[in-house]
Amino acid sequence: MASSVGVLRADAALRIVLGLGANIGAPRRQLLAAIAALSRELGPLMVAPLYRSEAISPIVQPDFLNTVVLARSDCEPERLLAFAKDLEARAGRVEGPRWGPRPLDVDLLLVGELQLDGESLTLPHPRIRERGFVLAPLADVAPELRLPPGHPDGRTAGELLAQLPREAWPARVPWTADEHDG
Repeated sequence: MASSVGVLRADAALRIVLGLGANIGAPRRQLLAAIAALSRELGPLMVAPLYRSEAISPIVQPDFLNTVVLARSDCEPERLLAFAKDLEARAGRVEGPRWGPRPLDVDLLLVGELQLDGESLTLPHPRIRERGFVLAPLADVAPELRLPPGHPDGRTAGELLAQLPREAWPARVPWTADEHDG
């Protein structure tokens, strides 16, 4: 697959929010490689701290390492999704059980205020307001961001995180390697 992404309009740069996670292989290295590739494609990124969280899955598996990245881009959402899927494939992700372990997961969470409800892409991400592993890193880099933009209650990433039970909060971990990185 080509690594270039499509264009909406030259003047249509939107705030892009992507969630990244990994829990098998070398998660930190895989996340860093994905961030580098995203930066090459989208330009400067704001990268959140790294967090460890339990997998939300009926399948027993290792904890995830998660972060979010923010960018400004005029790329079409479908092309961003295709690029994300290409990154996952390059990291070794193959089709498997839903909510199974994975070497890389790249979720398109927000593209400006766009709202889509398609077969392959829903924007904003339908569970963005309930996931501590998204809200914690997002609150670090964009605590004032309303989720999703235009939502009737107007709550920000920081406010939504504060409303989650403490046990739903992930643990911040350093970007340096440890035993979880194999």
